[in-house]
Amino acid sequence: MYFIGIDIGTSSTKMLLMNQDGAIQKVIHRSYSTHFPQPGWSEQNPDSWWNAVCQGMPELLEDVDASQVKGIGCCGQMHGLVVLDRDGEVIRPAIMWNDSRTRFQVDYLNRVIGRQKLARHTGNVAYAGFTAPKLLWLHEEEPENFGRIDSMMLPKDYITYKLTGEFVSDFSDASGTLLLNVEKRRWSQTMLKLCGLHPDQAPELYESYDPVGQIKPDVADELGLPHDVVVCAGASDNAAAAVGTGAVGPGHCNIVMGTAGTILIPTRGFKTDPDHQLHAFCSADGDWNLMGCVLSAAGCGQWWLGNIVGTWDYDTEVGRIHEDRLGENTVYFLPYLMGERTPHNDPRARGTFVGMRMDTSRADMTQAVLEGAAFALRDCLQVARTEGVDVHASTICGGAARSGLWKTILADVLGIPLSDTQTEQAPALGAAMLASVACGVYPSVAECAGAVVQRKDTVYPDRRIMTAYQGHYFVWHQIYPALKGIYQQML
Repeated sequence: MYFIGIDIGTSSTKMLLMNQDGAIQKVIHRSYSTHFPQPGWSEQNPDSWWNAVCQGMPELLEDVDASQVKGIGCCGQMHGLVVLDRDGEVIRPAIMWNDSRTRFQVDYLNRVIGRQKLARHTGNVAYAGFTAPKLLWLHEEEPENFGRIDSMMLPKDYITYKLTGEFVSDFSDASGTLLLNVEKRRWSQTMLKLCGLHPDQAPELYESYDPVGQIKPDVADELGLPHDVVVCAGASDNAAAAVGTGAVGPGHCNIVMGTAGTILIPTRGFKTDPDHQLHAFCSADGDWNLMGCVLSAAGCGQWWLGNIVGTWDYDTEVGRIHEDRLGENTVYFLPYLMGERTPHNDPRARGTFVGMRMDTSRADMTQAVLEGAAFALRDCLQVARTEGVDVHASTICGGAARSGLWKTILADVLGIPLSDTQTEQAPALGAAMLASVACGVYPSVAECAGAVVQRKDTVYPDRRIMTAYQGHYFVWHQIYPALKGIYQQML
């Protein structure tokens, strides 16, 4: 038996084929473009995701018996607003997670409606990337398009819809809409009404591992799949990555170092911090987690190398950094190139270098970029620790997890061991694992993770460097508060 995981990412769709024992048979990807119609806007055409699936499936199924595919699970980028009309056609391009056009709507929700009311109905407060502010923006700025909405969904749900014809979502992805009562695992009628939606316009909700339908016969024929393939509800990319790295249940943690950086910490039951500096979301195994998200992680490295230094030769560039300089750098970098999510909730924050001198080198500044992303994740971890949720070790995945130096810096800054698993494509693997649970191969997500996930290399923090980074983090942590008022005056 085979199971397929489909990950609708920011830059590409990844597709993974897993057998019933959890062994990865193949991983393929198809890229697409993001459109930036105005500064701060970020949009994608949902049909580009579906085209990626249709174009990639033949390659994924090469050299295997496609009749043995039993299940599909989808995961993907969170918060994106996909709206369809009564004919099931996309009304406008999807507004993505890293779109910051909703600053005024976020201010309205947090200040006028009130953070406490939002938290009471959803467990969270408003952030620029969330779906609810996008709905308010659409209502105000594109009323004709808003009036055509028959259904609202998230990116991975659009692929599930194309596969099955079912209008569904799961609790982990719905958590990031600011429309879900996360603690009670149901849509908040108050929030739907506030955003101008009727309950019928919101998808039916399931646990991530629940089967939601079978593939449509015509779609099965088009993709070369059997007609009895089961499709599960799937999960957000971060929740699926937690499954794919075995970070299921209390005592675990997973860090994703992709374009953005996230730290996901499973909790025992629903938990939130008093100031809502972290997200309180549902997990893919039927429980909950705390999640921190920094909007520019590996994205900072891409910006620094490609836009500023003018090279894509990452290995050569980081090779200039001598390991005896770890914990000794006097240059600091705030990685807020797209504003910041947690813990600051400030879309007007900006990327900033501090501490350059006449003897500052190119290597110092490259090192500061790597350290800045690590310090930003440390900010999120500090909030969890303040609430008594301690983390003693973590798995790590994502493109930047391939960098030995960056992992070393992260381990030293966070003060915990970081372990790789068998694939950096943990979200797609997690989605395939959820499909295997939906098909009854494994009785639970936790048992599936225990049987499938294999840990590989572990990077341990160096006590001397970790101590040095404690002092550097103390300095770095004071820079944002000192500059916050200036950021608010900038265009």
